[in-house]
Amino acid sequence: MKFLVCISHVPDTTTKITFTPDGKAFNTAGVQFIINPYDEMALTRALELKESLGGTVTVLNVGSAVTEPTLRKALAIGADDAIRINAEPTDALFVAAEIAAIAKNEKYDIIFGGRESIDYNGCQVMTMVAEFLELPSVAIATKLDITGTTATLEREIDGGKEIVSVNLPFVVSAQKDFAEPRIPNMRGIMSARTKPLKVTEPISALKPTTSVAFQTPPPKSECKMISPENPGELIQLLHTEAKII
Repeated sequence: MKFLVCISHVPDTTTKITFTPDGKAFNTAGVQFIINPYDEMALTRALELKESLGGTVTVLNVGSAVTEPTLRKALAIGADDAIRINAEPTDALFVAAEIAAIAKNEKYDIIFGGRESIDYNGCQVMTMVAEFLELPSVAIATKLDITGTTATLEREIDGGKEIVSVNLPFVVSAQKDFAEPRIPNMRGIMSARTKPLKVTEPISALKPTTSVAFQTPPPKSECKMISPENPGELIQLLHTEAKII
């Protein structure tokens, strides 16, 4: 079987977020980048399926050369080869179109990705990929098993869980608990240096949106303590300052 795992190159969760002086771009100085955690769960499950069913796992990223260490880590974890589409991932639709162009030519059985990237939290790309390829899409899955050419997936929904069956090929986005991420061992790290990493140019310049400016949330205001014996003051503050009543 052929599996494609789409991975994002994102700042570590402990990174302090700052922007350039003009507010138009993220400041990458001194930032440690990692594989997007949801994508890493998707990668782990793809590797588990490869080990039980046979096949290959390819990882793909849309990004400049600075993302190659992240791709190499994915190779160290166990992916067989990597593809980097040489473009800045500035728009979800653009990213999805580029992924779909690769996937259409290679005929993957399952296209994996995370539910969202932890930098933009858009939760759009994998569903768009499925739409471009006219494939079924199962979003925010917590479990995936395959029997023959049929996959059974589990999703968390309001008030319970949903079990979904779908025939291959399809697109899936991973949620927490999809798989337990693996730590690359020394053998994997050494072999990653020689595994294929193919660089391709984007198929189009489609970027229908642009970012005008970024800004951090305002600092939290000082907490006001209200005596339980004075509910009238609380009501007044909720009305005049918080403006929620």
